[in-house]
Amino acid sequence: MTQEANERFRQFLTDGRNWERKATNIPGVFLFRLPASKARPASLAIEINPVDTYGSITKKRGVVIRSASELDEISRLLGHPKVGELSKKIDEVNPKREATAGKGGPEIFEI
Repeated sequence: MTQEANERFRQFLTDGRNWERKATNIPGVFLFRLPASKARPASLAIEINPVDTYGSITKKRGVVIRSASELDEISRLLGHPKVGELSKKIDEVNPKREATAGKGGPEIFEI
């Protein structure tokens, strides 16, 4: 990543609102600002939240990833063959969902 990108991340960490979500140039991947708590300072995280055909998020809150080790563990779990089988089985029984209309274009973080 470039120094400019790192500076934009620092600025978002400093100036962003609590729980604010910023789009990246990867559809479904967002930068997410977590508020400070008694035990830790404010921090940035990755949110994985699939988008529909209009670019709108499909869930109110996606999967929040706070570190590289957490991403590794989630990737391992998602790569397990039985998780794929399970997702196909629930597709068979769940009712079909309709697409929703999209919103305007937010600021995008290039990765």
